[in-house]
Amino acid sequence: MKRRVFLAGAAALAASGWVQPGVAKSEARARVVIVGAGAAGLSVASRVARQMPNATITIFDARRDHYFQPGWTLVGAGWWKPGQTVESNQRYIPSGVQWVQQNVIEFDPDANRVTDASGQKHSYDWLFVTTGLSLDYDQIEGMSADLIGLKGIASVYASPQAALASSRVIDEYIDKGGVALFGRPATDMKCAGAPLKMTFITEDKARRAGRHTACKIKYAAHNQGIFAVPVVNTRVTEMFAQRNIDIYYNHVIKAIDPDARKATYQTPDGLVTLDYDMIHVVPPMSAPPSVRNSPLPWQTGPMAAGGWIEVDRYTMRSPRFPNVFAIGDVAGVPKGKTAASVKFQVPVAVDHMIAAANGLDSPRRYNGYTSCPMVTGLGRAMLIEFDYEDNLVPSFPFIDPLKELWISWFIEEKALLGTYRAMLRGYA
Repeated sequence: MKRRVFLAGAAALAASGWVQPGVAKSEARARVVIVGAGAAGLSVASRVARQMPNATITIFDARRDHYFQPGWTLVGAGWWKPGQTVESNQRYIPSGVQWVQQNVIEFDPDANRVTDASGQKHSYDWLFVTTGLSLDYDQIEGMSADLIGLKGIASVYASPQAALASSRVIDEYIDKGGVALFGRPATDMKCAGAPLKMTFITEDKARRAGRHTACKIKYAAHNQGIFAVPVVNTRVTEMFAQRNIDIYYNHVIKAIDPDARKATYQTPDGLVTLDYDMIHVVPPMSAPPSVRNSPLPWQTGPMAAGGWIEVDRYTMRSPRFPNVFAIGDVAGVPKGKTAASVKFQVPVAVDHMIAAANGLDSPRRYNGYTSCPMVTGLGRAMLIEFDYEDNLVPSFPFIDPLKELWISWFIEEKALLGTYRAMLRGYA
């Protein structure tokens, strides 16, 4: 009975957060181009179609499938099937929005136009870049996405099929035992909590299978911590110690030898090689080549190397090209490469565009909100939400973000997909 009450309360609160507030509108006959039909692109298309009814809206993306990427860790755990994370982009493209099934290969913000893969040029009045990012597996010597599922190599980032192959690798490892290596790259990355989730999930599955003593799990941290928010870092470090997970600080993967099952890391003391029976590889990440090779990225500073688009962190608007916005993974902001961040970024960016089209300024600001439902085992998770200043900003007052709770698991496993779909339709 208590669980039913909990479910009802959580569902009601979650639903209340997805009511569409009053929004600004513009009657301008603007040409709006959206590059990328992922979570950010579809959400932008839905909102602009509603808030700017006279606009000509065009969205570019060659991919027909739409991926619910937050579900890939659950596929990697063996708890979801790949098909649960795959839908059609067409389902979420609003009526009246033109879908060009081509990728954009060139951005020319000085001329206010983009060029698609067929060579056709398209002019715009407003541009939203929502391309996502590139998974640079080839930056790890010896590694290729084709190796996922083979020779003890797992990686849930590449695709639903890769996540499924990873689940099989993890199960095989638990059966045989040995050493499992986890970690993350030194670059900015999407869902930085996923490597930690996969570490916790593997330990939990080994323990449940009675194979905990046969499985030695190690985590290679790219710097002096394992989570960017200090209070969360302290908590997760304690949990790793309780679960006998070793941490190797300042270890950045540089190469693997799949046949010998060895991984080489750059450390302050030089290269270090670790043996493994299983390894979960998270590749370096960067902006897609079309973005990196355009005028849009940061020219200096820590985000320039990854080619991330220069935007004001509070408005998601380019300071050099005021009719350009970047949202989601490709945006060069200190935090925000999660689907939950997109939920908060999109309304702000679209509101600034609508206000500008009406000759006004918008007061709305994005505060860096990022959410990480940290799954720590079957039926357990921590709902960690934070902002640019590393403040914890919980949405639910009855949920302690630093405790492993069933209700946090429920939100991740049952409620998140529904709210994600609502976001794609422009409700957040």
